[in-house]
Amino acid sequence: MEDLQAEEEKVNHVNKLKQKLEQQLDDLEDSVEREKRAKQELEKSKRKTEGELKVAQENIEELNKQKHDLEENLKRKETELHQVSARLEDEQSLVGKLQRQIKELQARISELEEELEAERQSRQKADRSRSELQRELEELSERLDDAGGATAAQIEVNKKREAELAKLRRDLEENNLNHETQLNALRKKHNDAVAELTDQLEQMQKIKVKVEKDKQQIQRELEDATQTADSELRARQEAEKVIKNLELQLNELQTKADEQSRLLNDLAALKSRLQNENSDLEHQVEDLENQVNSLHRLKSQLVSQLEEAKRTADEESRERQTLSGQLKNVQHENDSLREQLDDEQEGKAECLRQISKLNAEIQQWKARFEGEGLVKLEEIEEAKRTLQKRLQELTDANEAANTKACIQSLEKTRHKLMGDLDDAQVDVERAAAYAAALEKKQKGFDKIIDDWRRKCDDMAAELDASQRDARNLATDLFKAKTIQDELAETLEGTRRENKALAQEIKDLTDQLGEGGRSVHELQKIVRRLEVEKEEIQHALDEAEAALEAEESKVLRAQVEVSQIRSEIEKRIQEKEEEFENTRKNHQRALESMQATLEAESRGKQEALRIKKKLESDINELEIALDHANKAYADAQKTIKKHQDQIRELQLQVEDEQRQRDELREQLFNSEKRNQILQSEKDELMHQAEQAERARRQAEADLIELREAVNDLSNQVNSLNGYKRKLEGELQALHAELDETLTELKNADELSKKASADAARLAEELRQEQEHSQHVDRLRKGLELQIKEMQVRLDEAEAAALKGGKKIIAKLEERIRALEQELDGEQRRHQETDKNYRKAERRVKELDFQVEEDKKNSERLTDLIDKLQGKLKVYKRQVEEAEEVAATNLGKYRQLQAQMDEAEERADLAENSLSKLRAKNRSSASIAPASVGLATSASAAVLRSTSFARNSFADY
Repeated sequence: MEDLQAEEEKVNHVNKLKQKLEQQLDDLEDSVEREKRAKQELEKSKRKTEGELKVAQENIEELNKQKHDLEENLKRKETELHQVSARLEDEQSLVGKLQRQIKELQARISELEEELEAERQSRQKADRSRSELQRELEELSERLDDAGGATAAQIEVNKKREAELAKLRRDLEENNLNHETQLNALRKKHNDAVAELTDQLEQMQKIKVKVEKDKQQIQRELEDATQTADSELRARQEAEKVIKNLELQLNELQTKADEQSRLLNDLAALKSRLQNENSDLEHQVEDLENQVNSLHRLKSQLVSQLEEAKRTADEESRERQTLSGQLKNVQHENDSLREQLDDEQEGKAECLRQISKLNAEIQQWKARFEGEGLVKLEEIEEAKRTLQKRLQELTDANEAANTKACIQSLEKTRHKLMGDLDDAQVDVERAAAYAAALEKKQKGFDKIIDDWRRKCDDMAAELDASQRDARNLATDLFKAKTIQDELAETLEGTRRENKALAQEIKDLTDQLGEGGRSVHELQKIVRRLEVEKEEIQHALDEAEAALEAEESKVLRAQVEVSQIRSEIEKRIQEKEEEFENTRKNHQRALESMQATLEAESRGKQEALRIKKKLESDINELEIALDHANKAYADAQKTIKKHQDQIRELQLQVEDEQRQRDELREQLFNSEKRNQILQSEKDELMHQAEQAERARRQAEADLIELREAVNDLSNQVNSLNGYKRKLEGELQALHAELDETLTELKNADELSKKASADAARLAEELRQEQEHSQHVDRLRKGLELQIKEMQVRLDEAEAAALKGGKKIIAKLEERIRALEQELDGEQRRHQETDKNYRKAERRVKELDFQVEEDKKNSERLTDLIDKLQGKLKVYKRQVEEAEEVAATNLGKYRQLQAQMDEAEERADLAENSLSKLRAKNRSSASIAPASVGLATSASAAVLRSTSFARNSFADY
């Protein structure tokens, strides 16, 4: 029994070892699955990052296209703006021409007004002369009535005078009618002309105010241009400093580019070496996989040997059970024989009781017969003899039966028991021998199992180490591949950057040359602008002096005109006095009128001479004004050219500053990349050294692992069945993994709900922690149950082996199931912890990605807002320019129509004036009228010249 217990303990120990190996195999498979999942996740993240990179590149290309379109739109708007400015200049030149024409028309209108005033005065004088003549006529008629009886000579004189008076009356009436018609026409024309001219004057005043504002603005722009020229000089000096700094930076970049090229060559060599090491590591991994397969085969062999040992142990237990059954049968037969012996003894006692009973009856019969007398003695003796015979026979039969049955049964039982005993002894001896052999085998198996256990532990440790090394090598390989890809990308990027830097170096050298030329040209332009500025300033000073001189001349002319007016008025008064004297003495009046006519002719000649002089002065002033306007227009054009050049220079300076900033950023990025590459190089060197050491260690461990892998491969093959059982749980775990992956995808797609998912994951973590605590409590309870079961098992084994084995098997199965559940719960807890950590990392990555996306979107929105603001500004400027152009066109058309109408009115006025002058010349016989017309014409001419000068001075 003790041997059987020892065998069972050994079998249990072997089962525990098997379970440990199966658990190690499960752990290995879990680690392999985790590695596969990690690799798949890395590939997914890589594909996702590649997709995001493509999307970002597409967005950058779209932004570049939009930028290009906006630049083209800006260029188109600039060209349109230049065209509008050219049109505006043309409009301004047309406005200047219209202003000159308006001045001329104003001069003509002033002349016409003066002529109209002269005509009015002449009409008034004619009316006064007519009234005076009528009064004289009435006086003469009264004198004639009073004189009553004058002579015939006096009558003839009176008739002549009456005829002359009638003729004068007709002439006066005709002149009055003509004057009235002309005055009405001139009044209408004058009113229309005055209304139109008031409108034109208001518009001209507005234009004048606008021109003055433009003049002030141009002066401010000149001051700004001088300031910008000074700032450009300062900027040029700063640009020279920047160019020097850029040259130094260019030299540094050239050296860094050379270092980068050397570094690229080193990286290429390192890449080739890493590729070779990668191929070697791949071969090593293949060898390790072969070793793992051989270990699996060895494991399957060990499992088969273990199963054979289990089968032999089961056969021994079955033989032991059969022996115990045979022993029980022998004991049962012994008990049955004892019962038979007891029955025979009871039968014997019964026979003895019957014999004693018969003896008692015999004694009774004997006593009866003795009492009755020897009746039928012979019969009694015969009966007695028969009874004795019968008794003898019965005793003989009883004894014979007893002896025979007992002897036979005892002999049989004895022989049977002896045979059974011999068989049992043989079996016991055989069992003892077999037990001794089994003990020897068990000891051998124990030694082998201990050896294999040590080997398995060593191989498990080596396998763990090899798996760790393999994982490390795989991670190093993956890192090396990623580093290789990154190095390839950085190599291509550095090549592109080298090309771009070389191109930028060429561009910078060209720009430096062009910058030097442009600086020299700017210096020339600045000098020329300064000279032109001085010339324009001198011309402006001269124009202002000329304007002041002309204003003084105009003032002098106004004074002279006022003097002439006073003289004319005096002369008119004198002439009126002379006309009164003519009433007294007609002859004296005629002579005085002749004298005044001659004086007026001389005054007219003097006025014509003054008028010609003033017209020549006005022409000179107009020529000077035209020259000044041309100089002003040329100055505006030069100012605009300089402004355009200044803008272009500002744009060039801004481009150079932007290029400088870009070069600085590129330099900073290249330095960062250089540092990163240097650190990566150091890491790669360190990793290469570690990989070399690991490779040597792996080569050393490879030989040992091959044997271990061959042994373990057999065990792995035997554990595949158990693996199939766990595939259900793995599928459930895969389903949970798929659910978590879908949740992660949803978290990727719904980055805004990451916080809620994080809270949910925290809740799940809390639940999982509670679940893990619950599992720990269950595990502790199960451990207590296991201890209690172990105690019960020990008690049951001590009590009885019959029902104990089944109970022990059930309890062991229950313990295994509980341990498996405990292991499954622990694995699930570990997986949930891992999933939670992955989810936390993913949430952090999503938060970072969301922040980056927000920053990029804010940058893009700022850029779009800036560009839209610029577009709005340009659109507003273009609309304002179009409105100004439209208003200028409307004004130009209106002024053109007004000018045409004014020219027509001027032609009509000139025609009417020529007609009036012709009539005045034809009516030279009427002295006062002609004198009045001449004086009015001279006064009109003087007033027109004075009005023109005043208007010019106001302008």
